[in-house]
Amino acid sequence: MAAQVPVASSSATIRTRPLGGSGFDVPALGFGGAPLGDLYAPLDDATAIATVEAALDAGITLVDTSPLYGRGLSEHRIGTALRRRPRSSFVLSTKVGRVYSPAPSGVLRTEGYAGGLPHEGRFDYSYDGAMRSLEQSMLRLGVASVDVALIHDVDPWTHGESAGERQREALAGAYRALADLRAQRVVRAIGIGVNDADVCEFFAREADLDCVLLAGRYSLLEQPALDRFLPLAIERRIGVMLGGVFNSGILATGAIAGARYDYRPAPPDVLRRVAAIDRVCAAHGVALAHAALSFVLGHPAVSSVVLGAVSPDEVRRNAGAFPRPVPAALWRDLRSERLLRDDAPTPA
Repeated sequence: MAAQVPVASSSATIRTRPLGGSGFDVPALGFGGAPLGDLYAPLDDATAIATVEAALDAGITLVDTSPLYGRGLSEHRIGTALRRRPRSSFVLSTKVGRVYSPAPSGVLRTEGYAGGLPHEGRFDYSYDGAMRSLEQSMLRLGVASVDVALIHDVDPWTHGESAGERQREALAGAYRALADLRAQRVVRAIGIGVNDADVCEFFAREADLDCVLLAGRYSLLEQPALDRFLPLAIERRIGVMLGGVFNSGILATGAIAGARYDYRPAPPDVLRRVAAIDRVCAAHGVALAHAALSFVLGHPAVSSVVLGAVSPDEVRRNAGAFPRPVPAALWRDLRSERLLRDDAPTPA
């Protein structure tokens, strides 16, 4: 039976699940650090640090971040919060693939972050680049090791037609670096963090991965990862952490004006489909966001769902809603209206 982690702010518990074949467990609800890098809007330091502390207090002890998030700002803020806790009390995940340098003349590529540190990044998937990236991260975080290290954004979303070249570079360089660090026990698990299920499949076949962080490609709205990658993840004992389970917001807000899908305004066909899903959820008295979160945890390959937050109250809402069951009839109705694939597993 899965272990349980007490939630300090309520009577609920957050169960843990094995992270694939890595040998350790993670809470089924993780904390995503992208918003703490001033994603879309500035966030003050005190609120950011309090948000991380609220997550840890709620039993959300998997913390994921990246140098990308605010060009190191997320790692700085998370590190401040984590330094107040015993190292054994949390699982820390970060990423490699970018290295940063001071930018005294100003930052040219903000990559969606409204604030962040005055540093400029460049892609580097080489062996030495991965080592330097992780060293920079550990200095920002104030730790001597991380638990999970992921090769970040080595996909067509980021690199377009040059993605294949970047993937080959990563396999020859960054992957070998992380595998060496795993052998030296500097990191406990290695993998990739991407927005593309096909890229996950490619790396799962070409490398010895413990886990992946897949954003947006397995959700209540769409399930392309069901085709090949998720069955392969079960076969290879690769733990799957899911980000973007609200598809950049629309599965949390519903099909409202200005709703976002894949980081952009949602197109009409997506708005219509989400509105239809929302009607089925409402007929069963279930909030759309809660159904979206519950659904993805129904797949046996999924170890954790990583949710970002920008305030302690948002963290507590996520944790408080997490354990509530969803009626099985809701999933049946979604299938009958062809809003959910027949082969998509749902929570028991």
